[in-house]
Amino acid sequence: MKIALMDSGLGLLPAAAAVRRLRPDADLVLSWDPDGMPWGPRTPEDITARALAVAEAAAAHRPDVLIVACNTASVHSLPALRARFEPDLPVIGTVPAIKPAAAGGGPVAIWATPATTGSAYQRGLIRDFADGVTVAEVPCPGLADAVHHADRPAVDAAVAAAAALTPEDVTTVVLGCTNYELVAEPIRMALQRPGHAPLILHGTAGAVAAQALRRLGETAAPDAPAVGGLTVLLSGREGVLPAEALTYPEGRLLQAVSPAR
Repeated sequence: MKIALMDSGLGLLPAAAAVRRLRPDADLVLSWDPDGMPWGPRTPEDITARALAVAEAAAAHRPDVLIVACNTASVHSLPALRARFEPDLPVIGTVPAIKPAAAGGGPVAIWATPATTGSAYQRGLIRDFADGVTVAEVPCPGLADAVHHADRPAVDAAVAAAAALTPEDVTTVVLGCTNYELVAEPIRMALQRPGHAPLILHGTAGAVAAQALRRLGETAAPDAPAVGGLTVLLSGREGVLPAEALTYPEGRLLQAVSPAR
């Protein structure tokens, strides 16, 4: 079984690590776009062009399923990706976890890139799944880029700026960009109010990994032999996990468990 994941940057690491935990025997193909990231500030047309190129690079390795581990690409490019690759290659998009977050009753904040914040796609999810729940859309300019470069001062500054825009009564936060899952704890620390109940954060990595297995008719086998290989594609070029990836536990897990191919 071979599972490919694509994103503009390191945001694919949480989903890749989730897949690796569920199926240590699966081969992984990680395809991202260091030449073109971040995608968030780009036009929808440009995002789709970049996403198709990154997906083509992954598809050349003949995976059984492709995970679009990027909210921005899922918002703007999922129809084009599915038109290009399905039904031969199933394409799994990443949807912000608004539905489970709203089920708790809120108030909810959705942290996302400027390209996703306020988009018709996100507004539609809010309308469909958070009717009657107070929802604040919080743009986080620069945060995805800072996470990708493992620039902790820049991460802290972007998190502080977004926290200042987040209403104080928020009980639940949707991490509406896969990169943000890599810095979930700094986000929690910035938002947690003394004396309040623990803040609830909703990411997507586990759900996306499980959905990919379902599409393949497979089940989780966390005790399977850790023989799955790892292929890394950097704007189409074969490479290795960059140093920035190894600053995060998810990147170190992939390096430790996956034999180099």
